[in-house]
Amino acid sequence: MEHDVCQFAELADGAVLRAQVAGVVLAVVRLGEDVFAVADTCSHANYSLSDGEVLADTCELECPKHGSAFSLVTGEPASLPATDPVAVYPARVDDGMVKVEVGS
Repeated sequence: MEHDVCQFAELADGAVLRAQVAGVVLAVVRLGEDVFAVADTCSHANYSLSDGEVLADTCELECPKHGSAFSLVTGEPASLPATDPVAVYPARVDDGMVKVEVGS
């Protein structure tokens, strides 16, 4: 099911927003005209990814605790110490609203 998260214009380019949608805590990232949504919890250290740095050049979100970077497209970690991916959720912009699909 698709859920409204925020107005696209309210999310700055390169910014990350922590949002709870249908009981799932997400890190929602804007890169240019694209939006991405991943599970907000690092798979390595149970730390909030929304507090991390967006790596625009590689389309990744870096965990602030130990520096593992996760692909915003696949959820796969690009660097240690994390070895497990984080969940990725379909995200899009529709009529100025960021929408994320969570659940079925």
